[in-house]
Amino acid sequence: MKGIRILGAGMIPMGKHRESSYPGLAVPACLTALHEAGIPSSAVEMVFCGHSFGGMLVGQRIGKVFGIGTIPVVNVDNACSGGASALHLACKAVEEGRAEVVLVMGVDKLTQFGGGTLPLVEEDPEVRRGMVMPALYAMRARRFLYERGETASLLAEVSVKARRHGAANPFAQFREEVTVEQVLDSRPIADPLTLFQCCPTGDGAAAVVVTSEAFARRAGARGVSVRASELHSGKATGGYRDMLRPEITRHCVADAYAASGIEPGDLDVVELHDAFTIAELVYYEALGLCAEGEAAAFLREGRSTYGGDVVVNPSGGLLAKGHPVGASGVAQAVEAYWHLTGQAGRRQVEDARLAMIHVTGGGIAGMDHGACTVHVLEAS
Repeated sequence: MKGIRILGAGMIPMGKHRESSYPGLAVPACLTALHEAGIPSSAVEMVFCGHSFGGMLVGQRIGKVFGIGTIPVVNVDNACSGGASALHLACKAVEEGRAEVVLVMGVDKLTQFGGGTLPLVEEDPEVRRGMVMPALYAMRARRFLYERGETASLLAEVSVKARRHGAANPFAQFREEVTVEQVLDSRPIADPLTLFQCCPTGDGAAAVVVTSEAFARRAGARGVSVRASELHSGKATGGYRDMLRPEITRHCVADAYAASGIEPGDLDVVELHDAFTIAELVYYEALGLCAEGEAAAFLREGRSTYGGDVVVNPSGGLLAKGHPVGASGVAQAVEAYWHLTGQAGRRQVEDARLAMIHVTGGGIAGMDHGACTVHVLEAS
């Protein structure tokens, strides 16, 4: 992918904004992104809005508040990958010459459900058998601990790292550090996962402005370059599935590395989909950050934090920053943008040049996930 830039980014603090509407959540993030890009809303030629639970025409409802109308507005529901899928569509629109300035927003309000696990499609046979997301990831965790000869304290260490990173992030839902003991002693959810090993329910919104390189040059702006944008869907397989080898992520990231011309060791920042602690360990290997079988050592040796090989989830990830489903992929892009432009404050990854964002979407019977989106971003 060539000639695609992100010129501005905005986000609101993730949390429980029970009194806010979807426009109330998203408009501040959109206006911040447009202001940083130096672009008036009248210059926006297309809008892509990622969400899962916003209802009909959520992008139009948001855009009308700050004067966006008549132009194409596309609402994108791809479960947790909705925001990242919206970014992918925006990059493709610019690459294909259909627009020079595109606004991407991601937004969701999970407090509308009053707590508990998120509603899934009841027609799915695995959902009917009780396969909610915590149960699925708990199965992965039990398999991982058994095959690798590890204990639940390893999972807790993922949460400890996430909370330590999140403590430096003013946009994170959880900003206090925790200990392994506190993680293990928190309320049981699905054995071996406890409450502090699950991403929190919350609300949030994020936005980025995607432009052509030619537009950025005319505007005298540098921003961040998009080196790769890949979107894959899952493939159903009957019978046994290896829960520690998420094929959709492996295939998607392989295409992203090929498209960008980089290798895992080139990355400075990775924001990956850590909805539960076990996910981070599995994705270390799936993204090629370490060899298969080395995830535990990769974490324990500090290779996934500051001073290590690559900083994974400097935002605190979904475990600390929060996971308002449709907003998360765009929020990852905002975090990466801030690091690549030196705006990440106390959590800044020094001299960050290359970043990867990775998010998966939903579980469907016979698939490890329904969607996966990977982007590679580079400082300009």
